Amino acid sequence: MQEQIEKVLCTIGCFLLDMDGTIYLGDQLIDGTHEFLQAAKEKGYKVLFLTNNSSKNGAAYLKKLAKMGIEANAEDVLTSGQAAAETILQCYPGKKVWVMGNTLLKEEMEQWGVPLTEKDPDLVLTAFDTELTYQKLWDCCNYVREGLPYLATHPDFNCPTETGFMPDLGAMTELIYASTGRRPDRVIGKPERDIFACASRRTGVPMENTAMCGDRLYTDIAAGQKQGLASILVLTGETKREDLANSDVNPDLVLERLADLVPYL
Repeated sequence: MQEQIEKVLCTIGCFLLDMDGTIYLGDQLIDGTHEFLQAAKEKGYKVLFLTNNSSKNGAAYLKKLAKMGIEANAEDVLTSGQAAAETILQCYPGKKVWVMGNTLLKEEMEQWGVPLTEKDPDLVLTAFDTELTYQKLWDCCNYVREGLPYLATHPDFNCPTETGFMPDLGAMTELIYASTGRRPDRVIGKPERDIFACASRRTGVPMENTAMCGDRLYTDIAAGQKQGLASILVLTGETKREDLANSDVNPDLVLERLADLVPYL
């Protein structure tokens, strides 16, 4: 194991850290997280908190991290919602966007300068909406069925909590597909490229010198294979060790928790 860890770390200058299921579960910090962050800082690694969860904005994550004793600033957190805003501004300039998302996400999109609308949109964006109503789903399906460009912030089916799992956007995407026959034209978050392009621009570290650390095979770890990052799976969230036997997604490292890296940094 030591040789394998050292081989992975020898080219790494930046750790992208998933949050839900990787550094905490709900409001409970996972043991050893502080030790890992301190060691990474002391050894000069860059660290970016990277999450597919678009139900919270950057400010909400900073507040949550602070409550857990983790010091961070706005540039240290990248959400799929922020990456969606950046992508829309770059690739769909001037398009009016209808968002299936909660108030926090909509406020952040507006802060980024994304023009939002409740009627006659040019583009649909779906997100992890903790304020979801049947009317929103209905409206979303109508717009998607019309053939408007259709983006999703991320593909996660469930969001891990300290008491289990809550349905995430991926589950809603399947519902929308069942109704409309369409899947998103573009998915922004892990394991797709848009969020990692945003991360690389923010950190200044190329993808090939970056490690993605997370608890999901089909997002965090699949990103390694799809985007050329090192992939480090932690078993503190959604994925269990027995899941690896039936998966065609293979992490570079499998650890019980992030703190297992500390002796090797």
